[in-house]
Amino acid sequence: MSEIRGVITAMVTPFGADGELDLEAARRLARHLVENGSHGVVVTGTTGEAPTTSDEEKLAVLAAVLEEIGDEATVIAGTGSNDTHHTAALTARAAGTGAHAALVVTPYYNKPNPRGIRAHYLSVAAAAPDLPLVLYNIPSRTVINIPPELLAELAAEVPTVVAVKQANNDDLGPVEGLDVLAGNDDVFARTLEFGGPGGVLVASHVVGAQMREIYEAAERGDHGRAAAIDAELRPVYEAMTVTSNPTPVKTALELLGVIDAHFRLPMVPASDDERTRIRAALERQGLLVAGGTGAAR
Repeated sequence: MSEIRGVITAMVTPFGADGELDLEAARRLARHLVENGSHGVVVTGTTGEAPTTSDEEKLAVLAAVLEEIGDEATVIAGTGSNDTHHTAALTARAAGTGAHAALVVTPYYNKPNPRGIRAHYLSVAAAAPDLPLVLYNIPSRTVINIPPELLAELAAEVPTVVAVKQANNDDLGPVEGLDVLAGNDDVFARTLEFGGPGGVLVASHVVGAQMREIYEAAERGDHGRAAAIDAELRPVYEAMTVTSNPTPVKTALELLGVIDAHFRLPMVPASDDERTRIRAALERQGLLVAGGTGAAR
């Protein structure tokens, strides 16, 4: 299988002005990401507006991206939901489509206890027994947290559970038997420093080459260089959080001329103030010409 390491971009899902999937734009974006630092992508995760895409749409995006970059990069399918039967069925279909791995978020809203979380992941693993699973721990969205000791138990009990996207910075650290991937841009360098193999990132849509440099510096053991690049990118990380994801990153991609920033409700376009703040961060980074209309060359 493809290695789950390095700069893995949580790819946005392009839509047309009519709200329909734009699969050609998805192909172009996937190609752009690989050519600008990404070792792989997650399709139809939270950043990909998974809550408002159907299973058929998720699989269509997966198939298009696999065809475009699947021989060169890791392609991970977002298949999680708060319905175990649904998650298991979609994960099995993603495996059949050719996904290299699945990102499976903890069940949200219904708040299962630890036994329920364990049963959930055992059921999903049984439905796709050959597919590597990346757990996704993001209590800010799901209400529940998987503590490190339960993550380690899951890794020991489920052979296909190979990694966790750790989006709880308070619990960030090594987990026995499990690869820990940074779940937030601002802890990417810190994750690499303690031995994590990479991160599932958002800012890599626009500063992928620089985040690749962070990864390569850490691989060389030059954590000082990695920290210095990370510090330079902080304003971009912050710009990607001026409002709910993926509005900032889609806006940045539109400003850079990569894709149009169309959304499905309840996600909405950036306000004028948010757009100004995103543009300012891109200008400071040299990605846009200050006061101009186009990307810097």
